[in-house]
Formats: sequence, C-alpha cells, structure tokens
Amino acid sequence: MSSDYYDQNAASFFADTVAADMSAAHARFLAHVPPGGRILDAGCGSGRDARAFSEAGYAVEAFDASPGMVRLASEFTGLPVQCITFDDISWAERFDGIWASASLLHVPRTNLPRVAEVFRRALKPGGVWYISFKHGAEEREKDGRRFTDMTDQALQAVLSTIPGLCAIEVWISEDVRADRQGERWLNALLRRPA
Repeated sequence: MSSDYYDQNAASFFADTVAADMSAAHARFLAHVPPGGRILDAGCGSGRDARAFSEAGYAVEAFDASPGMVRLASEFTGLPVQCITFDDISWAERFDGIWASASLLHVPRTNLPRVAEVFRRALKPGGVWYISFKHGAEEREKDGRRFTDMTDQALQAVLSTIPGLCAIEVWISEDVRADRQGERWLNALLRRPA
C-alpha cells in the first residue's frame, strides 16, 4: 500500500514537499471558495497546503492515510490532522472547497468514480474541488507506491460517470520542485452545481 511507503519515508517526503510553491494553484482554487470558507485538505501529506489555507483565514480540516505523515502535518500546521483513508469519508455537504493535491493519483483508475462520488457528496452545493495527477496514461508501481496517471481525456471519461460534478478548468503544469523539471501534472477544478 502507498500509505506504507509514506510511513517509512515520512521525514524525507516531508522535507521534499513542504516548501514546494503551490501559490499559483492555490490562487486558482481560492478564487472559487468564499472568504473564511471550510476547506478539506484530502491526503494532506506534509500539511503545506492546509497551513497556507489556514493562514489565509479559511476553516481547514485535513487528513492523510499515513500515521507518520499525520504526525508531521499536525506538528507543522498546528491543526488536528485525522488519520483516515478515502474509504472512511462520510461527510455530506460540509465543505466549500476540497483540495486533493497529488493524492487521488494513488487510487486505481477503476475506483476513481466511486471515490469521486464520495468527494462530490462532501462538497456543499456550489463547492469546488481541486485535483491533480501526474500527466500521462499509465497505471504503474514505483518504489512501493501505485500511481494512476491522467490525461484530460481520461479525466473527462471519469467525470462522465458522476452526475453532479462539472469541470470549471483543466490545465497542465510543470512540477514546482526544482529537481523535477520536465515532470508535468494534470490539474482540474471541479464544481458541484448549486
């Protein structure tokens, strides 16, 4: 399981990702979230984004599946980060925004519609959801982690199976970490219609 990888490598993963500059994606996302709104950081990793949203005045909840990452993220953010998986989510119409940066990429492609429906249900009507995947068409394993890469067409195919979620914007970006030049990401903002 990918969460085992993050437990065994929590400190190095934290160090590798905590300073990554996600401000451009944050700005695109927050443009659709009301000031002071409730945001869920789903698969929060280091807690980098949860902390940024909290410092910007949003009511933030966060979770990760790795106990090691949860401990580090809690220390870094000062927030009570939960240790749960996507399968544990039972919220209904709770969040103005959900941030899932590089977390759904560990879900097998065949399971994405079911997981997306869980997140759709957790959004308030009119709420927005940010997701990102490594850009590509493969499903693969690397260093004990499984990855589902995504193209725009593959994402549209997943979304077509979930009534009540529509894409606001889909874009491709370069990895913001200096040692990852040439790696590309598929990003999307999705809305649950009001």
